[in-house]
Amino acid sequence: MFNELIAHFKENFMNMVTSRLIVLILVLFGMGGYLIYTIFQLQIVNGEEYFNNFQLMITKERTLASTRGNILDRNGNLLAYNELAYSVTIEDVYESGRGKNARLNATIYKLIGMIEQNGDSIISDFHVVLDKNGNYEYNVEGTQLLRFLADVYGYATIDQLKEKEKSATAEELITYLCGTSRYGIGGYTNEEDSSSFVEGMGYTKEEILKIVTIRYAMSANSYQKYISTTVANNVSEETVAVIMENADVLDGVSIAEGTIRKYNDSIYFAQIIGYTGKIDQDELKTLQEEDPSYDLNDTVGKSGIEASMETQLQGTKGSETVYVDNLGKVIETSDHIEAVAGNDIYLTVDADLQKAAYHILESKLAGILLDKIENIREYHVPEGGSGGDIPIPIYDVYYACINNNIIDTSHFTSSRAGETEQLVYETYTDKKARAFNTLRQELTETCTPYQDLTEEYQVYESYIASMLYDNNIIMNSAVNREDETYIAWTKDETISLNEYLNYAIAQNWIDVSRLEISSQYSDSVEIYNKIIDYIFEQLDEDNDFDKKLYRYMINNDEITGRQICQLLLEQNIVTLPEDELSQFEAGNETAYAFMYKRIEQLDLTPAQLALDPYSGSIVITDVDSGDVLALVSYPSYDNNKMANGVDAAYYASLRNDLSYPLLNYATQQKTAPGSTFKIVSSTAALMEGLITTTDTITCTGIFEKISPAPRCWIYPSAHGSINVSEGIRHSCNGFFYEVGYRLGIVGDSYNSDVALNKLAKYADLYGLSETSGVEIEEYTPEVSDTDAVRSAIGHGTNNYTTVGLARYVTTIANSGTCYNLTLVDRIEDHDSNLITDNQADIRNQIDMDSAYWDAIHTGMRGVVEAKSYFSDLDVNVAGKTGTAQENRNRPNHALFISYAPYEAPEISVTVRVANGYSSDYAAQIAKDVYEYYYGLKDESEIITGTAGTLEGASINAD
Repeated sequence: MFNELIAHFKENFMNMVTSRLIVLILVLFGMGGYLIYTIFQLQIVNGEEYFNNFQLMITKERTLASTRGNILDRNGNLLAYNELAYSVTIEDVYESGRGKNARLNATIYKLIGMIEQNGDSIISDFHVVLDKNGNYEYNVEGTQLLRFLADVYGYATIDQLKEKEKSATAEELITYLCGTSRYGIGGYTNEEDSSSFVEGMGYTKEEILKIVTIRYAMSANSYQKYISTTVANNVSEETVAVIMENADVLDGVSIAEGTIRKYNDSIYFAQIIGYTGKIDQDELKTLQEEDPSYDLNDTVGKSGIEASMETQLQGTKGSETVYVDNLGKVIETSDHIEAVAGNDIYLTVDADLQKAAYHILESKLAGILLDKIENIREYHVPEGGSGGDIPIPIYDVYYACINNNIIDTSHFTSSRAGETEQLVYETYTDKKARAFNTLRQELTETCTPYQDLTEEYQVYESYIASMLYDNNIIMNSAVNREDETYIAWTKDETISLNEYLNYAIAQNWIDVSRLEISSQYSDSVEIYNKIIDYIFEQLDEDNDFDKKLYRYMINNDEITGRQICQLLLEQNIVTLPEDELSQFEAGNETAYAFMYKRIEQLDLTPAQLALDPYSGSIVITDVDSGDVLALVSYPSYDNNKMANGVDAAYYASLRNDLSYPLLNYATQQKTAPGSTFKIVSSTAALMEGLITTTDTITCTGIFEKISPAPRCWIYPSAHGSINVSEGIRHSCNGFFYEVGYRLGIVGDSYNSDVALNKLAKYADLYGLSETSGVEIEEYTPEVSDTDAVRSAIGHGTNNYTTVGLARYVTTIANSGTCYNLTLVDRIEDHDSNLITDNQADIRNQIDMDSAYWDAIHTGMRGVVEAKSYFSDLDVNVAGKTGTAQENRNRPNHALFISYAPYEAPEISVTVRVANGYSSDYAAQIAKDVYEYYYGLKDESEIITGTAGTLEGASINAD
């Protein structure tokens, strides 16, 4: 087409006598409406004309990204901002045809190498990752996974997915994308068979994933011509230089100037602020309803304030017309419209208070661990045991160093492995060989019934069975759970795994297509043998199974506690003062003492060990405004590594972390409130006229009006006759069992549902039936719908978040104003002009007699007065403890809701320590927060950088 235009030009303008003529030929391309102007320059010299110069110019309508607004604390401290940075982009300039995929993939492969050789990394926002065993897995689930699959297979909606596509494994999806119909990436001999991958034929699995990630991102932009896809953000000057030097072999690759999102003090604020990332289809659809200018190349908030305040932070895009030559060089621009920066968000949070509360929480969690660690090998909870007195065996601490990946076991085989690493690896390989040999004998010869196996081999065989279910070798949908043999294996434990698997084969519960069987008519013996082969092939590369081996090696002293300590030193995970190191090397410091000191000095944190308790949350509010002054979730993460393209290795480490740092424990963890709920029950009893402030109810230690009869925590003692304030002060279960019972009296009979409805009514008045109002992700609370008597003491099915309980106690503190809590103080534009002066909305008012409020406040003050550890605090605090048992094999949850000063409340402090043993521990955390907030101690006395000291906690009273 283009050559025809040139010929036509020559033929029709040969006789022109103009000495110099510029002619423009306009070609309008349908896709995207892009205009290409072909400009010829014609000169006449001595009557002879010739083309002296030829230039192709392409005009693009270029969108100018706006600068994202900043996020600051209430005092103007900068928390989230933008920083100038270089990014690497690629544009699909490759001609269609048979060799396009190979050329494009080769360029991407070269590009990845250049980026990574300088310590930079490519963007990893594809929802497939490599697991710890080197296999592909999804990093999303549920609806989000189905949406991702629909996008990959090219459907507008999830409903269009075929069943095979919906159930596609990550391995099968990668195989599909590597096929010739998509990206044509080498490594698979058969694009219909995910098992046909050949390492070394083409690319490795890791390289394939990186190429697929970039190709998929490019395909998302393919509907827009001349739109580049970002491959890497915030690259170094070295990467810029090497890419510029190799521009001749990197077709379509460019270096672009832009900004990246940065977060100050990230670990303290990540759960509030969230992070940004590339927009997905669902986000695009939602955001375009509000602002049609959003497109698939945009960076948007993915969580937290970044997401909830997205349209305020994003700003307004600009635009310009750009003329470039055939090499992509900009010749000129026109029609420039400046982008408008996004607005700045000022939070209600006080940054210093937030950081202090985080440190207090971590310190006290370490203190609880130290309080519970004992120099014992193991502990089994006895029948009738309490969740408040479960010790932590020191052997669990040793194992935690392996189990939560503090120690890098993959380094044991490195050429730089230390002496202890090598010895431990030898022990591991020997143990693994012995375990495999025993398991193979059990599966083929011995066939011991499950109940007769040792605990160790029960664990191994249970793991094998779960693996077969998880990998759909045993088809869950086919298994008859009423079958006698199934019950004999899963419940009665009277048969061997060998017998169960052979029975599963006979019942056609096995998906033989997932086994390497040559004939579909294989007999049961061949199928069973293939299952055995499959089991050991999988276990041989299974990191989780390896950890079970390490568990028993440590328990049996095949790996000693001292060796674990030496591994920590060899891998530079901890460093010791010279005097302690010499003592340890001389054998004068035991492994127990070594570990105790590491926790005491926070060299090993509760989050790293992931032993109960390893998590907690604190929410602090202004009780007169509904402002959230601090919202702490421990542990947290570095959102700098999640923004600007997810750091794949870091994200994988977060997903494998047993302390679950991605979970916001203040807004996304729900537990029973325990006795903190008794204020709701008190309100219900007073408002329903069941009691007055002076009426008494008699606690006998056991409540026998229902069966089975629940007991008061003081049983076999009793509280006797007490009024509502005393019921709160002593947290008397007997008092509140009676309240729950009376709420359900209809005529002469008791109706639990009637009582539950009344409890729900008053829970709603305190905001406990809905999310709290904060502008970040929050789980919906659950008001109990069963067993009103036990629900009245905070059990039943009551489940609330820490921030929900914070709204509840805020309402108590101000005597009835229930706010929709807020994290946003104000919004300003980029010139500091006030856009919005935000105030927390009042959700409702509780209109209750002041005498009733006084009775409740008096009871809560009495709770704190009874705690010796509050006796030296120079501000009067009122509060309510709560202890909730969820699992008898794990410690109880510890809760404390409170406010101060008691006489004229200003702030509330709500603390939850999941599996924190006793509410006394939660209350002591709150005490430190009050000391910091009111400046009652020097900061260095409160935040010491070591494990916090704790007074003894009651395992019964709450």
